[in-house]
Order: sequence, then C-alpha cells, then structure tokens
Amino acid sequence: MARVSRLAPWAGLLPFLVYLLVFLLVPTVTVVVGAFQGGHGFSTENITGLFEATALHTLWNSLVLSVSSAVVGAVLGAFLAYLVVTRPPTSLFRRTVTAVSGVLAQFGGVPLAFAFIATLGFSGVLTEALRSSFGLDIFGSGWLFGLRGLILVYSYFQIPLMVIVFLPALEGVRPQWREAAVNLGASTWQYWTRVAGPLLLPAFLGATLLLFANAFAAYATAALLVTQGNPIVPLLIRAALTSEVVLGRQNFAFALAFEMIVVVGVVMTLYTLLLRRTSRWLR
Repeated sequence: MARVSRLAPWAGLLPFLVYLLVFLLVPTVTVVVGAFQGGHGFSTENITGLFEATALHTLWNSLVLSVSSAVVGAVLGAFLAYLVVTRPPTSLFRRTVTAVSGVLAQFGGVPLAFAFIATLGFSGVLTEALRSSFGLDIFGSGWLFGLRGLILVYSYFQIPLMVIVFLPALEGVRPQWREAAVNLGASTWQYWTRVAGPLLLPAFLGATLLLFANAFAAYATAALLVTQGNPIVPLLIRAALTSEVVLGRQNFAFALAFEMIVVVGVVMTLYTLLLRRTSRWLR
C-alpha cells in the first residue's frame, strides 16, 4: 500500500510523459538516425550535404530572418511591455494589451499569411487604396513574398510574444529599488543603466533567444507566402521530402532537421541559463 502511495504522484505525469515520448523523443531519435543513414547503412553523406552552397545559403537566410524578427519583436515588445507595467493592474489599457497579445502571439500559419496577402498583396486592401488615391504602389516587385516580407510577417507575432514573456520580469522590478537609487542621488538614466538595466538584461536576452527559436522553427506562414524557391530551412526540408531538389538523397531532409535541432537546442540551453539567472531576483 505504501508503495502504491509513493507512485500515485507520478501517475498524473503519465499522460505528459507519453506525450513527450510520442511527439518529442521518438521524432527526435528518428531524425538523428535518419540523418546518418544512407543507401547502404551508416553514412555521413547527408551531413556533408549541409555544407554545400544551397544548404549554407538557406541556413544563412533562416538565421537572418530569425535574428531580424527576434530583434524587432524584442525591442518593440519590451517597450510595449514597459507601457503596460506602468499602468494599474485594473486599467483598461493593461487588460486589453495583455489579452490581445495572448491572442496575436498564437496567430500564425495560414490565417496570418492570408491576412497579409489580403492587406499588402498585389490586390490587397491597403495596396489598392494607396494605388488609387495617391498613385503609390507599395507592392513593388513582390517584396512581401521574399525574405523582407517574412521578416515583417514574423514580427507580427513576435512582438506580442515578447510582451507575454518579458512582462513578468518587468513586474518583478520593485519600486523600492528606484526609491533607494533616488535617495542615493541617482538620476533616471543612472537608475536604468546601473540598477534596472543590468537586472533586466538576462531576461531581455533570454526572451530574445526564445523569439529566435520561435522564428527559426516556423513553417506554415512561410510555406504559404513563398511559393517559389526555398529561402529558409523549413521550406528546404519540404522540398527534400517531396523530391523537388537533391534527388536520390531521401534522408537529406533528416539532416536538415537535425541541423535545426542542434541550432534550437543551443539557443534554448542559453535561454535556460539566462532564465535561471533572472529567477534569482524574481523570487
């Protein structure tokens, strides 16, 4: 009976552990094994293919997209989170921004791509309005369907995600710290650069890394916007799986996915370390 009581707390974790096994561990092992599989067993041919010009260029585009959207989302999202935290908890502005951010942070994929096409596409609402009223063609040569367009679209859900992630850190900054700094003769600039800034920096960098990982792994929005070419790694994986490129190397998609796992794994490890450092003064 005592043994059963000791195992009871773990019973509640069983569905979660099964979920991790089926949707995380098994796919990860499959990708790693497939990346080192060739036509006749073990092979490093797929890994070697990651250093070819096409794969390296695609990885570079993914890094540029992820870094750009993460920086834009982090800066604008942190500023918006600061505006939120300066308002009373019951204020309409604070409740509205937090509620909208929670919705928009999950608004991606096909609906988000369609929304931007309907607004900024060749026959989009805003494009047609500016074209007919001012003779201004914001569609240009189709920038929305390239890397610049992806950066804009990704920033749309990166900003509200930053608000959600960074808001607890801003709420953890105690008013007493500023009062103590002012009593010691510190100016507002000195307070932010020597007290609040260093305390918030790990949380800010950690949130930025989280945004990077979020953008690096995104697929559905880019898959709908970019119909020609494979400018980022997820789209190159799609091309490899459908045999549109690199014919005869069926496991090259596994190698690309393994590359993404490594990059995201490094980023999330850094995020965890920064989160631990932030949690010391949030307690």
